[in-house]
Amino acid sequence: MAATGNKPSIKIIKRNWDLYLLILPVVIYYAVFEYLPMYGVQIAFKDFIAVNGIWGSPWVGLKHFERFFQGYYFERLLLNTLLLSVYYLLISFPLSVLLALLMNELRLAAFKKAVQLVTYAPHFISTVVLVGMLSIFLAPKSGLVNQVIAWSGGTPIDFLAEAGWFKSLYVFSGVWQNTGWNSIIFIAALAGIDPQQHESAMLDGASKLQRIWHINIPALLPTMAILFILQCGQIMAVGFEKVFLMQNNANISASDVISTYVYRSGVLGAQYSFSAAVGLFNSVINLILLFGVNRISKKLTQTSLW
Repeated sequence: MAATGNKPSIKIIKRNWDLYLLILPVVIYYAVFEYLPMYGVQIAFKDFIAVNGIWGSPWVGLKHFERFFQGYYFERLLLNTLLLSVYYLLISFPLSVLLALLMNELRLAAFKKAVQLVTYAPHFISTVVLVGMLSIFLAPKSGLVNQVIAWSGGTPIDFLAEAGWFKSLYVFSGVWQNTGWNSIIFIAALAGIDPQQHESAMLDGASKLQRIWHINIPALLPTMAILFILQCGQIMAVGFEKVFLMQNNANISASDVISTYVYRSGVLGAQYSFSAAVGLFNSVINLILLFGVNRISKKLTQTSLW
């Protein structure tokens, strides 16, 4: 006899109450800190006046969006944001996969643990410490890098003050810090490969490179597709902290991104409605990219988020 109403759902909840209780803190976190704040997004379409509150502030439609699109800095902000994100993605993503493939081939347990420790440890260094390390090592006079350049007969370079060096410093310092950590999920995927596949390939005379190409990489493709989709959905979300700490008046032409512009206009300039509009634009572009890349991946690889 078929059950009616919500009885089956209630029975399932009662039977698995411990699992629902376990996930409850996560649901509460996202409800309080991610969904409730969306109420304030409407100030992007208003001239927000603090004394009048959100509801009491007058509607202005797309005024702030138009101001941003027609602004002097729009092209520079958009270009810098995209270049930094795409540059980092194109370098970091393949290196994470390559590191996972290489570590999967290590057979000496002690050496493998040492490599993992060395590659994972930088992830736990704070952004402030990382930028401080860059400042020390790249200092024009006392920095180790410039001392090596001087000893080699070259001219010392003020790396952090030159706009042309900013993107490479940002990207490769991030690669050093996060590549080992990002490779963990690929290593886990490789651990799930049936060893009998490699044994059969070895009996057929396949070399190690052939086994990596025909067994390991195909096994990684679904994981790679999902992670690539997720990272493409964050292309416009360049981390504020690191860019802001590395930014100065000399390199601002290359380091000024949307997140730092929102900070200057919203926090320092108290232009709350304008900064909310810029932030909303950023989020909408990320959402469009996420849906677009997910659709392309589904057609090409049959792997997608939904």
